[in-house]
Amino acid sequence: MRYVCIKIHFYPVNLHPQVNRVYKRWIYTGRRAGFLLALMLVALLAGAQTAGRSDSTVMAFLDSLQIPVTENNALTLLKSGQEKFDALFDDIAAATHHVHLEYFNIRNDSITNRLFDLLALKVQQGVKVRVIFDAFGNMSNNKPLKKKHLKALRERGIAIEEFDPIRFPYLNHISHRDHRKIAIVDGRTGYIGGINIADYYLDGMPDIGEWRDMHVRIEGAAVDCLQEIFMAMWMQITGEAIDSGDYCRGNTTAGDGRQIAIVDRVPHTMNRQMREVYIRSMNAAQSKIQIVNAYFIPGKAIRKALKRAIERGVVVEIMISAKSDVKFTPDGVFYVAHQLMKKGADVYVYNDGFHHSKVMTVDDCFSAIGSVNFDARSFNHDYEVCAFIFDEETAAELNCIFEDDKIHSTKMIPEEWKKRSPWKRFTGWLANLLSPLL
Repeated sequence: MRYVCIKIHFYPVNLHPQVNRVYKRWIYTGRRAGFLLALMLVALLAGAQTAGRSDSTVMAFLDSLQIPVTENNALTLLKSGQEKFDALFDDIAAATHHVHLEYFNIRNDSITNRLFDLLALKVQQGVKVRVIFDAFGNMSNNKPLKKKHLKALRERGIAIEEFDPIRFPYLNHISHRDHRKIAIVDGRTGYIGGINIADYYLDGMPDIGEWRDMHVRIEGAAVDCLQEIFMAMWMQITGEAIDSGDYCRGNTTAGDGRQIAIVDRVPHTMNRQMREVYIRSMNAAQSKIQIVNAYFIPGKAIRKALKRAIERGVVVEIMISAKSDVKFTPDGVFYVAHQLMKKGADVYVYNDGFHHSKVMTVDDCFSAIGSVNFDARSFNHDYEVCAFIFDEETAAELNCIFEDDKIHSTKMIPEEWKKRSPWKRFTGWLANLLSPLL
């Protein structure tokens, strides 16, 4: 019996584990016909894999949900509060038609005062300015916008509205908060991510140090999607219908080829689609998932999707923050991260300040950046928005940031977990138990 031993040197990236095994093994055949059949099998599997890349799978799912994947966008990753505010202020300064802002938290501090002074100047120049902020987000910070501030802003020509004002009984207003952080300038430039309007994105906070976060600046057709989200919320709050013909610019030629889908979450009407898109992304992953999230207490469906990915041989890396602005949450985050670590996830605890970013990358080919925390509130209650970016260059840039952040992190291992006190482990278990309410 004659045997032919062939090693395949061409090795595509992002292959399904089954195809990986075919490529990685030596192929043995007893006859020349068997050798040819083996090559044909590898070619067929490689072709099928190209058609079944994770990004293609997720884009097809978005299409089934009637969520457009917009073409030909340009984007810039804004990797700090300083970068975000510098870019946003420059764009507002150049505005000629309108500025729309929708934020969970606009803190009454120096960066906000600078912003409102600039907006008032633009009003004098004939620019229409509309601002939405969330009442609970405002109440939860230590320098809220008060009625006298809102009155003064309106007198300066800034149309500013509070989403769901907190009134007695307060518990009626806890659910369904507006947690988005978006901006649209002249219908041509859009911002989306996790950065609110507050000084601590620049200066940090005494108890937690530097406040790390991320935003994205977009030009192109995806900006119209952000505009539609803002106009719908403005209509919901004020009853005023904004004419989309004047504000949606159809920017199909403004970008450089990036594909972006804006995934929105609206309570009652679009309850589950955000969670389902994340789950479908995890289910489609073939080689790697990276997640950065400070409030990482996902429900059972997300946890199961991550465990399935680990079982398929996908590398799952999760970065959480050692410090937080919410006292009870970190213990629950550590508990869940430890459970996934035992299943095979690599968990990194970021130590150099508070890592508030909300980022996921899959297979180095697409990414998700937005306002979504991996917790029950974001997936089950709040208004949220996220940009799914189908672009390998952006994914590579986020991957480099993740690798750099590992330098400032401690990898969670059993020995590190055992260092946590029994009380901390108990509060983590309790926070996990109460996670649907957090």
